[in-house]
Amino acid sequence: MKLSRNRIELFQNCPRCFWLDVKAGVKRPPGFPFNLNNAVDHLFKCEFDAYRGGTIVPPRLQKAGLAYIPAAHPQFVDWRKNTKGVSVKHAATGFDLYGAIDDLWVDADGLHYVVDYKATSKAADVSLDDDWQIGYKRQVEFYQWLLRQNGLRVSNRAWFVYANGIKDNSAFDDVLHFRTKLIPYDGSDAWVEPTLLAVKDCLASTLAPVAATDCKHCAYVKAASTSGSIPTASAGDPEPDGESPD
Repeated sequence: MKLSRNRIELFQNCPRCFWLDVKAGVKRPPGFPFNLNNAVDHLFKCEFDAYRGGTIVPPRLQKAGLAYIPAAHPQFVDWRKNTKGVSVKHAATGFDLYGAIDDLWVDADGLHYVVDYKATSKAADVSLDDDWQIGYKRQVEFYQWLLRQNGLRVSNRAWFVYANGIKDNSAFDDVLHFRTKLIPYDGSDAWVEPTLLAVKDCLASTLAPVAATDCKHCAYVKAASTSGSIPTASAGDPEPDGESPD
């Protein structure tokens, strides 16, 4: 069975949603695409690719007092593709695991650093302090584990290149300005192996697991299925204000 990093994260968020997705083929409703974030991601890749495999430290890293070089591993192009990524055949479970990294830096000693690009727009300074950002941390930890399984020397320190869109009173003029912050994160991949064994046990069950207590998707389904007093319009009925939807 082939499992992506996103599906492992889904299991950690809600084993029931994971089981329904993988075992029963019932997927969560998709979210909206983050097209502007994807554009920022692409531009960061172009910025660092210009220095990949060379001897010059990218200016953004020089300014931060860092001496990393964007790594030029022979498999790097594939490691970055969503359809391939860094892949591992996990002997203990039989899973084919993979995840696509944003970037990989290397220092003078040959130690590699997982790098992830993020983009947002908010008044406060960007950080990794919010509870929901545990997913960001597990993301880079999983990438570290995958790369180590591929024989790479990988630091426990990962880096987030976090762009924050500036909202002020200046004219747009087709230009969106950002403040970008380099945020280090020291993590551990110790959770990966036991989690994969738990995933295997979950998929071996013929019954869906109990929903996570904070899963909004499962809470919605439960509320909708138990609310028999909700009036339901017939097909073709007008909207309450007498107008049809756009």
